[in-house]
Amino acid sequence: MRKNLYLIILLFSLSSCYTYQVKKQVDTAPDNKQDSKKNTAIANTTSPQMNSTAAASPSLNAAQAPAPINIQEKLASGKNVKIEVNGKSYKVIVDRWESDSLVAHPVRNAKQTLKFHKNQINSEKIAEKRFSQPIADILTVTAYAAIGVGIYLIVR
Repeated sequence: MRKNLYLIILLFSLSSCYTYQVKKQVDTAPDNKQDSKKNTAIANTTSPQMNSTAAASPSLNAAQAPAPINIQEKLASGKNVKIEVNGKSYKVIVDRWESDSLVAHPVRNAKQTLKFHKNQINSEKIAEKRFSQPIADILTVTAYAAIGVGIYLIVR
């Protein structure tokens, strides 16, 4: 029983409330729909010649792809991120950008320097280190439960 209790305490002390999460992109589709509604309303009130040009503009807005992700903006200096380079994951702290190359060091080893070209980095799998509230809540509840069980065992 005590070995299990010590193991559980050890596991909780090693867990962290910080996780690496991929930042979600903002969808521009609802904005395009609203713009197209505005443009069609304007097109209905304008002359027939302008009607064809106004009707063509919403289709252009809807056909545009979302803006490309700028890796250099996502990987600013000092950020703690998890990146995927050529199929391998790295947890790094970004130091600086030298032209098109990212200079960073691993999280646990500040002396080692890693250099990656921006074309090698998978921009869809850049995950920032963030605080995770659900994990913190789970750890808090289990800690309170463990304290309650400990008090119960002492009193009993």
